Amino acid sequence: MLINKLSDFKNQLSEIDKKLESPDIFKNMDDYKSLMQDRSRLLPVVNELTHLQKLYEELADNKVLLNGSDNELSNMAKDEINRLTTEIEESEKKSKILLIPPDPMEGKNIIMEIRAGTGGDEAGLFVADLYRMYSYYAQSRHWKIEEISSNQSLLGGYKELILSISGKDVYGSLRWESGVHRVQRVPETESNGRIHTSAVTVAVLPEAEETEVVINEEDLRIDVMRAGGPGGQCVNTTESAVRITHIPTGLVVICQNEKSQLYNREKALSVLRSRLYDLEESKKKKERAEERKSQVGSGDRSERIRTYNFPQNRLTDHRINLTLYNLDLIMEGDLKPVIEALKIYAGENALKEL
Repeated sequence: MLINKLSDFKNQLSEIDKKLESPDIFKNMDDYKSLMQDRSRLLPVVNELTHLQKLYEELADNKVLLNGSDNELSNMAKDEINRLTTEIEESEKKSKILLIPPDPMEGKNIIMEIRAGTGGDEAGLFVADLYRMYSYYAQSRHWKIEEISSNQSLLGGYKELILSISGKDVYGSLRWESGVHRVQRVPETESNGRIHTSAVTVAVLPEAEETEVVINEEDLRIDVMRAGGPGGQCVNTTESAVRITHIPTGLVVICQNEKSQLYNREKALSVLRSRLYDLEESKKKKERAEERKSQVGSGDRSERIRTYNFPQNRLTDHRINLTLYNLDLIMEGDLKPVIEALKIYAGENALKEL
């Protein structure tokens, strides 16, 4: 049970409080900061598990009354049991989320890359739909979302779209969006009403600070060119587009959305920095690299993490066996039920390792 861990967490919190009471604690501000971070993480866990323990005790007391000889008390206990059962479910959810081990990258902003996979124009249109979905969700969380680079396809879709999303707990919320998203629906161009299946890949990269990834100028090949595609007369007639090749790794980033060559260069470097950061983190944690490979893959329909079935208004996340029949609301940015379910799943896995 979750509350079996309460005693351990209380002891950890008590040890931290003792260290913080020491007059020598301020001699090393790094240690002080680390202890305060640990305390701020543990305190909500202890409070919620204490609350959960109290609910369990109340539930046990009411079950005793339920089986008593007093009918009035028995009926009151029945109502209390229903209320407590609901509160316990909510408290268990909160506890599982709080028990997710802290990720040092959780508070980072992200670079999100969305690319059309199999499905032609329909895949490109779904890239645009996912962009809209994430934009609405970002607005609901008061995050800032900015388009860094895009490669438009026909019918108003995208072959590729690169975004930056900044705000509180962005990576912690969207980290599980990496993978292949499969869509099943009748395309607007389909005259016979047949359902088509397409695939789109999403990659979520924690945004790296300049101090976290050092890029040597001699490792870069920077080319400037005229931007292609829609964008206005100025964009297409000036050499504002920038392509940066990182020679040691072969990574290539193209940014052409802005009229300013300097601005495009800075945005391209930001994307490159995040890709290099993710590459380095993957080397340090082999299991993370394997997870990301299985999630992103090649865009083939068989490598899916999620299916969006429009005819049945159904979303299925295959990793956690979650099925919801409110796809219309989800596509309008109501991602909270999906993201919370993924967080709880991560919390349950974390519990097994504690």
